[in-house]
Amino acid sequence: MARKWWTLLLANVAGFVLLLDVSIVNVALPAIQADLDSTLAGLQWVVDAYVLTLAALLLAAGSLADTFGRRRVFVLGLALFGLASLACAMAWSPLALGLARGAQGVGGAAMFATSLALLSREFAPRERGMAFGILGATTGAALAVGPLVGGVLSEGLDWRWIFIVNLPVVAVALPLAMTRLVESRNPAATRFDWPGVVALATFLSALVLALIQGNEAGWQSVFILGLLATSLVSLSLFIMIERRAQSPLLDLTLLREKSFVGVSVAAFALAASGFSVLLYLSLYLHNVLGHSAWETGVRFLPITGAAFVVSPVAGRLSARVPARVFIGGGLVLVSLGLALMAGLTPQSDAGDLLVGSVVVGVGMGLVNPVLLSTAMMVIPPARAGMASGFNNTCRQVGLATGIAGLGVLFQAALQNRLEDLVGVRLAEEVAGPLASGALVSTTDAAVLDAAREAFVGALDAVLWTAAGVAIAGALAAILLIQVAPAVSRRAAGQHRAANMGDERVVRSSTSAAPTV
Repeated sequence: MARKWWTLLLANVAGFVLLLDVSIVNVALPAIQADLDSTLAGLQWVVDAYVLTLAALLLAAGSLADTFGRRRVFVLGLALFGLASLACAMAWSPLALGLARGAQGVGGAAMFATSLALLSREFAPRERGMAFGILGATTGAALAVGPLVGGVLSEGLDWRWIFIVNLPVVAVALPLAMTRLVESRNPAATRFDWPGVVALATFLSALVLALIQGNEAGWQSVFILGLLATSLVSLSLFIMIERRAQSPLLDLTLLREKSFVGVSVAAFALAASGFSVLLYLSLYLHNVLGHSAWETGVRFLPITGAAFVVSPVAGRLSARVPARVFIGGGLVLVSLGLALMAGLTPQSDAGDLLVGSVVVGVGMGLVNPVLLSTAMMVIPPARAGMASGFNNTCRQVGLATGIAGLGVLFQAALQNRLEDLVGVRLAEEVAGPLASGALVSTTDAAVLDAAREAFVGALDAVLWTAAGVAIAGALAAILLIQVAPAVSRRAAGQHRAANMGDERVVRSSTSAAPTV
């Protein structure tokens, strides 16, 4: 088999396990909550610890890959992801699980940041739409089967098996990556930007921690105000460092390209809206409607299945249709679908989510593969690691801040509605377990009815807010993205020239020292 097809296969394996570990976890959250006695903040960290380390280290991984070798970083990331998955399966507390998920994110960042760069090197611009369409279909498949696999494993065995399933995949992929991938680097890369890595990681960690802990600690507390101040100062330092760095983690001149900015904003908006609501929908389906983990997974199929079907079609058509049509139009559909799911009442059931779920899934399927190809198309191939790292950083920042920010809204709306229904004193007793997804343990029918009404009201607020985020992303995409399909033909010469430069660097580097 030709080298480029091995590269595509391994990129798809990496994309599959990475997305699987997002979708498979959502269905298992209620089981994790019950087994580890986790709060809502703990459940948020099960997801956010993973995506936060992904977001914080994607640019660093991309820069390391450009400097030290994309294959090397990919292989190390794959190995770490497997070891961290084993640690997740052995977790004995919410803290242990959160730390192991963070380690998973480190390995995932290495794979995420290098996959697109490896593909871009092997496939000419005119072929990337096809390659990214296949990758989009694979990630769609991971989203589609994740809830079902998570439901089967959580219900039939134990939630820990959702992490154990990664181990045989890694065991097969690791030797293939070591033997089938060819090393490549950015010839212009020189020094690694450690100050930039620290500043970016501090900014993201402080911001997400403040959002998750804000309601519990108090928004005017010294702790939360200190975290917010730290995030602001760290962001300012990051910008200053990148402007002066000889080899910046993020070349800020990339942000002068309006299309690249539009794609990045769209990536953030998609993750902060359509993907972030899955946690709260999972809690609603499992704990309020009483569906089992398997039944919850089945009810996610309209979203994930629609995305799986539409993604490869969008990938094939992206060579002939302007990117903003897919990205902007897809985000409009995501917003519409979320709005169709809103308006829930205590008498609602899963059927009331069906139409909106299908529309959201179609929107995701239109956006996902085109985001990948467009982000790589508007940036010179030599900056592929940085470009793919920044685009994926925007996705993960969107998911982390989306889950945390929607959690702030969810808890506030829940508390306010409970106070109106049962009074302040009883609301304080009920809000905690209800926010974690558990209906109140009481025989008082009036309290149960109030809890159900408060939960669906808070979920309604989350859905409307997420719909607003999606439509804002759609507007940014339509206004900023100016890439025409013909740009791939104009970029073909740059691609070939960049590859020749990469080959020279690979030959000189590999002759001097062995690679992993």
